[in-house]
Amino acid sequence: MSAPSTGSGGAVPALFSEPGQGQGGWDEGQGLTERPGACDEGQGLPERRATPDEGQEFAERRGVPDEERLARAALTRLVEPGDETVGRWLRRMGPVALWRALTGKGKPPPGATGERLAGCALRAAGVDPVGDLALIARCGGRFICPGDLDWPGQLDDLGDARPVGLWVRGRADLRMWALRSVAVVGARACSDYGAHVAASLGTGLAERGWVVVSGAAHGVDGAAHRGALAAGGATIAVLASGVDVPYPRAHAELIGRIAEQGLVLAELPPGAHPTRPRFVLRNRVIAALTRGTVVVEAQYRSGSLVTARRAQQLGRSTMGVPGPVTSGLSAGVHELLRGEAVLVTDAAEVAELIGGIGDLAPERRGPLVERDLLDPVTARVLEALSARGGNHLRDVARESGTGCDEALGRLHELLALGFVERHGDRWELVPPVRRTDGARRGDPPNRGNRVKGLRR
Repeated sequence: MSAPSTGSGGAVPALFSEPGQGQGGWDEGQGLTERPGACDEGQGLPERRATPDEGQEFAERRGVPDEERLARAALTRLVEPGDETVGRWLRRMGPVALWRALTGKGKPPPGATGERLAGCALRAAGVDPVGDLALIARCGGRFICPGDLDWPGQLDDLGDARPVGLWVRGRADLRMWALRSVAVVGARACSDYGAHVAASLGTGLAERGWVVVSGAAHGVDGAAHRGALAAGGATIAVLASGVDVPYPRAHAELIGRIAEQGLVLAELPPGAHPTRPRFVLRNRVIAALTRGTVVVEAQYRSGSLVTARRAQQLGRSTMGVPGPVTSGLSAGVHELLRGEAVLVTDAAEVAELIGGIGDLAPERRGPLVERDLLDPVTARVLEALSARGGNHLRDVARESGTGCDEALGRLHELLALGFVERHGDRWELVPPVRRTDGARRGDPPNRGNRVKGLRR
């Protein structure tokens, strides 16, 4: 079995197969050797050496030459996500030339300081893209780049802050899933109300065929993912660590379920650990990947507000779920709603805002009472009756602005429907009865099928 081929048919670029570079690589005649990672520990995977067929999986991704894929994979270890300076260099020079430039094997990029180049050279000493690609294949994942068929084109809206590439676990096509996706984000230390709303949104959106995207964090993120999974729906977790490093640790099982039923993706290579800046930078990917962002509970300095505001900048729909005005957890959401965000309360309203023609939320209205079904004249006669009783026909006609004959006819209708009673020549309202069967205050007692009669 031969080594993975490049786009031009040659062997793995010498730039990435030099002796002593990293802990793994292509060893002629022996196959790919792998370094241990989280996918080898506690995952139930047998300890074995990767075969050339497994190592070649990354080479078979269509659209991007192997040399470029290797260079991009290497750059994810060399640079931090979202670095727009690196993005400009990458756009002008291409990934292979940029890798050489940052590691001292080519002319330095314009504006690169000696300190930065020294830091890159230090990091480059341990970079092994072939080993990383083999490791992600062992995890059931892959590395996708701009130019691949499953690269989501909406990430290009980030411009020079676009990811160098994405490490992905899961079988689904990321590009297709992202076309109909919505982000649900919010507070980590959310209230029971916030967790309930997030789970309901996750379930409702999944039932409507939407892909729920979040960051797998505690609180709102986790509740949204669980809601989608409970409905048998699709969900994507965007991590601020490597896809083989579940964070938070308490969500290791949840992230594993998402990888099986949905997708787990990250900009950082396998084994990378999260830092505070990486969480903030991760949020731009969530905002760009989806058609809209819903914020459920957020304080003024919440990272979920960063996601929402980035979504606004990218022209995506931004939504917020209101909470108690006395709750600091909802203060950030309310501030967002005072701007350009749209208030939503359930999945139907979210789908109406970001969906296509026909994705309409049901009409919202208050409870219907029997008086609402009366025609205007009959309702006016009913309102003319005094609750104190002793209403004579002439008084009712005068108060309702009708003739006596018209008023008498309407009073008989109301009598048949159970709204009034007649005592000699006086008409009286039926007194309200205390009931526990759901009747509303002010409704007359049930005398026959009044609603059926009113709807004729």
